[in-house]
Amino acid sequence: MSRSLIVLPDDSVLPVLSAITGATKSLRIKMFIFSDPTLMAAVVDARRRGVHVRVMLNPARRDGRKENEESRATLENAGIEVAASNPAFDLTHEKSMVVDDVAAVVQSFNWETGNLNARDYGVVTSHKHEVDEIAGCFDADWNRSHFTTGEGARLIWCIGNARQRMTQFIDEAKHTLWLQHERFQDPMIIERLVRAHSRGVKVHVLTRPVQKLKKEKLMEGVSGLRILQDIGIKIHKMKHVHLHAKLLFADNARAIIGSINLAPGSFDSRRELAIAVEDEHVIHRIHKTLHHDWERSSLLELSDDALLAGLEEYRAEVCHNNGIEDDGS
Repeated sequence: MSRSLIVLPDDSVLPVLSAITGATKSLRIKMFIFSDPTLMAAVVDARRRGVHVRVMLNPARRDGRKENEESRATLENAGIEVAASNPAFDLTHEKSMVVDDVAAVVQSFNWETGNLNARDYGVVTSHKHEVDEIAGCFDADWNRSHFTTGEGARLIWCIGNARQRMTQFIDEAKHTLWLQHERFQDPMIIERLVRAHSRGVKVHVLTRPVQKLKKEKLMEGVSGLRILQDIGIKIHKMKHVHLHAKLLFADNARAIIGSINLAPGSFDSRRELAIAVEDEHVIHRIHKTLHHDWERSSLLELSDDALLAGLEEYRAEVCHNNGIEDDGS
């Protein structure tokens, strides 16, 4: 099979680990956060057995947090070439790996232990044009040179063709449309979802409680979801597993999986990557997973009272988990 699907947490880290341990010539790894010790050990071991390993890490979040410094030191101490991601972008949120120039992994998940236990997806592809495209972008970002997707791009890139490809995907939906996403903030995406609903497409949304958004993004996140809910689109939150996925699924026939959030910042200022798939075995498993998750979800309350109660509960939870004394600030 030229493409296969990774579903987390069901599949665990094993498919990615297998790809790393199977490398014989080269690994190109581009990651927003890389800290999982099992994957770190596998990458270091690949270098020890003679694989040419290059790792590109996002140096910091927009708020200044630097989550990859310790990992970078570990990799460099093992003799691995490490570079910060391309400074031409606000940040690099892409999560990808190219193995021996013959296979690639496109992911929504970071190589961070907690993320590996969330609902997330990845696609492994051996299609040459897709592998070459990911490798070409890696090399361009590594060398700080321009990478253009062009009209012939097979994959979905930010900055580049992503908004056009995603709005087209929504516009082409005829019967059903499922979205499993953390954020609903991009006005054009919201507009296309409204139009899909108005022409009779049955739209289901699985998302996270909006109080988990950053404070400055809370209002636009709430507004986007309220618009969808007000016209009759079902908005649910998952209860059995944390949601980090970025998935669009149409007509039980097509899907888009990758790192791209449905937010202006992702489309307009970040390096992001997603892949479109129609492989029957992949589609079948996505369909099964979505229905499993929907059955274990509940309606997301978006009233002012519900949001305020959720914010108080979430603040208390964050303070407790981080050993912070809640002083009401």
